[in-house]
Amino acid sequence: MSERNRREFLKKVGVGAAGITGAGIIPALLEGCGAGGRSWTGQRPNIIFILADDLGYGDPGCNNPDSKIPTPHLDQLAREGMRFTDAHSGSAVCTPTRYGVLTGRYCWRTRLKGHVLWGYSPPLLEPSRPTVASLLHDEGYATACVGKWHLGLGWQTTDGYRFSDRSDETGETVDYRRPVTDGPCDHGFDYFFGIPASLDMVPYVYLENDRVTDPRIGRIEGRGGLAFYRAGPAAPGFDHEQTLPLLTERATAWIDRHAETRSLDPFFLYFPLPAPHTPVLPIDEYRGVSGAGEYGDFVAQVDGTVGEIIEALDRHGLTENTLIIFTSDNGSTMTPMTDYDHLPNDDLRGRKSDVWDGGHRIPFLARWPEVIGAGTESDETLCLTDLMATCAAITGTTLPEDTGEDSYDMLPALRGSAGGSPIREATIHHSIEGMFAIRAGRWKMIEGRGSGGWTGGGEDDPAPGQLYDMTADLEEKRNLYGERPEVVARLGVLLEHIRNAGRSAPIIR
Repeated sequence: MSERNRREFLKKVGVGAAGITGAGIIPALLEGCGAGGRSWTGQRPNIIFILADDLGYGDPGCNNPDSKIPTPHLDQLAREGMRFTDAHSGSAVCTPTRYGVLTGRYCWRTRLKGHVLWGYSPPLLEPSRPTVASLLHDEGYATACVGKWHLGLGWQTTDGYRFSDRSDETGETVDYRRPVTDGPCDHGFDYFFGIPASLDMVPYVYLENDRVTDPRIGRIEGRGGLAFYRAGPAAPGFDHEQTLPLLTERATAWIDRHAETRSLDPFFLYFPLPAPHTPVLPIDEYRGVSGAGEYGDFVAQVDGTVGEIIEALDRHGLTENTLIIFTSDNGSTMTPMTDYDHLPNDDLRGRKSDVWDGGHRIPFLARWPEVIGAGTESDETLCLTDLMATCAAITGTTLPEDTGEDSYDMLPALRGSAGGSPIREATIHHSIEGMFAIRAGRWKMIEGRGSGGWTGGGEDDPAPGQLYDMTADLEEKRNLYGERPEVVARLGVLLEHIRNAGRSAPIIR
């Protein structure tokens, strides 16, 4: 945006060129975020990005002293690195967040305006769009994805059928002997091992690179309750309970292989877990270890998986120069667990699917001993779309204008050098039903009534929208929409601009 256009826009939303300060909306609406041009100039680190599935902000003990779940390894990451208290997923549900993580772009800019993909959905990633993996691959990184993909695959069929995004696709004509097209290895990953979508979605198969590991497909019956998964096509002997252990084994084995080759190239491991999303099936080792039932036990197993990654780094002497990030794709689906006195999303309003913060405010821990101070905390507002710009900064890469459109460099925050200016001018929140909210500084404005998701309440509010002061009212109890019309108007204009402009992050040249 030219300086002239920037000034005209700021004038339109009612602020001067310097933006609003103090109790106002945002320090500088369209100025550079202060991170532009800052790149890590030391040895390029290994990067491990662990994405839990449906883990709530209040589940880890380091976030919630009252948590009923033991999370010693997550607590270790917080103790040895940095804990962020205001980090958000790009959406309140799975697929859109994963798109944003890999592309640095909000998913509502794609064909997927709400909900998620299914196991037979066609690819969501555009063939020519750069990803974090392709960026790092081009910079000499070895790249791997182990875990839940959930971004669509090009299944080949016996009759040329083209799958859609419908949830009722049966996959009856899929030729599991033929390679999938447009999968992880077509988007920058050297290696992939994992499952097509959520662990409760068919087909229940493992893929290695572009091949189903066992194409002799049969059928299994579904289950209910917390162990829920749908009936449908499955590889022989597919065991839902053993999926997380198997993926953990494959992820640590990949780290071992890379280290044992004594490669001088750094590596990037994207490790999207299938847990603690349903089916909630903790293995025997973790049953009964928490005070929050089977769900708590499964979260404890997720913590154990993180421990195995930490151990793999330690045994190869890779700890000091590895940036390991642990986070979640959205809030927990669990409502307050009154039987156990446990709050999966802490005191936040709502849960997975909602535009309220319980849907998208997430745990975010980062450890990089050479750079990040031990035992530090940050209230910097971050979004998972920021991984792309951060990796670009670490490698000294300049992103093209059509890449990472909603991605901001987190490196100043990680280094503790962000200063007084926020890294992100604004952050967009998006519910499962496609309801929008915008967060800028202390203010959060929601375009509509209610949660936009699965949590009821608020639909009969006389105000047409919602406005919350997130500094004074983190639980989003007091709607100020009618009391602060000037803030609503300015945030509305900013939200509309970001939707129409095609990007929210400043262009760095």
